[in-house]
Amino acid sequence: MSRVSYELTGLSTQALRGSPNLNVLIEPIKLHEGDDAMKKEAAAFQSADLEDAVAEAVAAGGYAGNVLRSDLLSTGVYVLQAGATDGQRPHEEDEVYFAVRGRAKFRVGPDDHPVGPGTLLFVPALQPHHFHEIEEELVLVVFWAPPEGSD
Repeated sequence: MSRVSYELTGLSTQALRGSPNLNVLIEPIKLHEGDDAMKKEAAAFQSADLEDAVAEAVAAGGYAGNVLRSDLLSTGVYVLQAGATDGQRPHEEDEVYFAVRGRAKFRVGPDDHPVGPGTLLFVPALQPHHFHEIEEELVLVVFWAPPEGSD
């Protein structure tokens, strides 16, 4: 079995070292495993407007997938209206939710967690979870690793 190591983008590693090389901070990377070593390859920069993605999610029934996507990560936007039912099922990917706006509760296992603007939630793959008691329109950015729907 090969040893896998992770490289952080320049933002965290260079900032900690106080490096003046700002080019490192804006060059995204993707990593590929092969021959018992990680190889760094430049990835294409992507950007998206959050409000455009929210409008797309609302028009699609609540979710816009692949707003941004690479070989290792994808993002989507999930919108639940006040009083809505979150009918999602466990996923094959790890997820991180970032609450942009709204208020609700999040159930994972037997526990409920309050959700409001700025809340970050991590859910491991296959863990049952859902949002409930949605008091205000809930807008979430969802980060998937590996990318949503990967095989």
